[in-house]
Amino acid sequence: MSMEKVVIVGGVAAGPKAACRVRRLMPDAEVTMIDQDSLISYGGCGIPYYVGGDVADEKELRSTSFHMLRDERFFTEAKGVTTLTSTRAVAIDRRHQVVEVEDMASGERRDIPYDKLLLATGSRAVVLPIAGADAAGVFTVSDLHKAIAIKEMIARGEVSRAVVIGGGAIGIEMAEALTDLWGVETALLEFQNQLLPRVVDWPFATILENQLREHSVAVYLNEGAEEIEVADGRAVAVRTSRRTLPADLVIMAAGIRPRSRLAAEAGLLVSPAGGILVNERMQTSDPRIFAAGDCVEIAHLVSGRRFVAPFGSMANKEGRVAADNIAGIPSRFAGGVGSFIVKAFDLALGCAGLSLASALQEGFDADASLSSPADRAHFYPGHGILCLQLVFDRRSRRVLGIQGTGPVNDALAGRIDAAAVAISAGATIDSFGNIEMAYSPPFSSAIDPLNAAAYIADNLCAGLMRQITVAEFLAWGAEPASRPDWLVVDVRHPNESQPFAERFGPSLWYPLPYDQIRRRHEELPVGKTLIIVCNAGSRSFEVQVALDQFGRRDNLVLPGGMYVIHRLAPAWLAGL
Repeated sequence: MSMEKVVIVGGVAAGPKAACRVRRLMPDAEVTMIDQDSLISYGGCGIPYYVGGDVADEKELRSTSFHMLRDERFFTEAKGVTTLTSTRAVAIDRRHQVVEVEDMASGERRDIPYDKLLLATGSRAVVLPIAGADAAGVFTVSDLHKAIAIKEMIARGEVSRAVVIGGGAIGIEMAEALTDLWGVETALLEFQNQLLPRVVDWPFATILENQLREHSVAVYLNEGAEEIEVADGRAVAVRTSRRTLPADLVIMAAGIRPRSRLAAEAGLLVSPAGGILVNERMQTSDPRIFAAGDCVEIAHLVSGRRFVAPFGSMANKEGRVAADNIAGIPSRFAGGVGSFIVKAFDLALGCAGLSLASALQEGFDADASLSSPADRAHFYPGHGILCLQLVFDRRSRRVLGIQGTGPVNDALAGRIDAAAVAISAGATIDSFGNIEMAYSPPFSSAIDPLNAAAYIADNLCAGLMRQITVAEFLAWGAEPASRPDWLVVDVRHPNESQPFAERFGPSLWYPLPYDQIRRRHEELPVGKTLIIVCNAGSRSFEVQVALDQFGRRDNLVLPGGMYVIHRLAPAWLAGL
């Protein structure tokens, strides 16, 4: 009986994972992996950290945990996978089950037969259609070769100013990399009105923006690159509609597109957005052809829409499922919730599921709880503050998403990861309230931040808590005269509240400590809407309950408290 022939096109993440898995499940199979690059099986998500110096040598991105270089020889000899690098897949002949390939050095073409085929062709970086995009000194962060070229250019002292185009994850990471290690004067351009558009809601994007600015990254929103100015063949500046930014280096981080040309030309189903369509077994519209990684669209487990999840973690999972099904094991990959985390200097920002804006756009009866819990027991030395938002549907009580910021440690990632599992399973507010997290003071508080976020959501759904929005409070702070019927009741310690009372005046900002509300509540003027503020929001809610008891239901809580407001850093807060 002839050996099963498995051909895999793509050798970065999903492809190598599938190749090795197939080889373990089908030891007698003939597995061939093809990639047009000479460098394969590298951690692409680690490129910004290589450029920034956290990863010293590019070979570390291509090495195993036991320090073997994942090159053609490694896969051929250690894994038993025939590996062809610098070889381009030109076409698929589905009728005869062959892949036509071209040796990129010699131009020689030949056919490689398959019984099963996996497309792991990845994605390509978007190159903006503007003048100067092809000049020297302009790079996308699309492969390891470009990363090496960027780092060598900086190391030679050729870069003192850089412009990063695109406020997504790669753009943010590259802006940090250039500024933090190399001291390059860096500007970040985003043509939409916030960083990480469609990923997180504006308060979290603003916290991130402030963090970048504090670390000397110039951030320009609502500005797109219109032209890259060139002199002697090299980029020298980026022009927007508002300004010209000098640059020795330009990084285009304007997004990615699935590489699906090979699939489309073979007649496989491809979405209008360009992603290869697959089922839960990672099969394409041809049951003998599978696809995985950045080139495919998967189901979003909350919205039901299909999306591209360009993460190495997802590519590896999809590659394993594809390999199982190639080997006859009926594994399933149901989809994802877009779990995401990014580091910006000493701030972490993460999310999973839908943002509040996206949930509303999808038609959910969505609302959100906002909280500012400690990342571990408040009495434990060195504790930090998280800002968490839990997005939920009021009708069904289903949790739709989570997002947050916090210190760069284990705390935020742990909550995002736990929430992602629960959201994937369709968990409700009640389920989140009962999530059991490992507790010890160095790692968490007794009431875990996830549980606390769910309790707030429950109070909102039950009508026990009434709140204003952060946006309304910020607008009031900028122009208090716009709402003369509001009075802020600050229940924090006098050392915290008094500077605000002095700035705004007691007719607008009234300090009344939390432990004195029951005996002094009659001091509060009638005819005003009381805006109750504390640091995190928890004391404010207790004060709201007490005031309700005393017949003063004309009150609203500031969600997340002043911790959130300080991180948003509105201009009116300067000096306070």
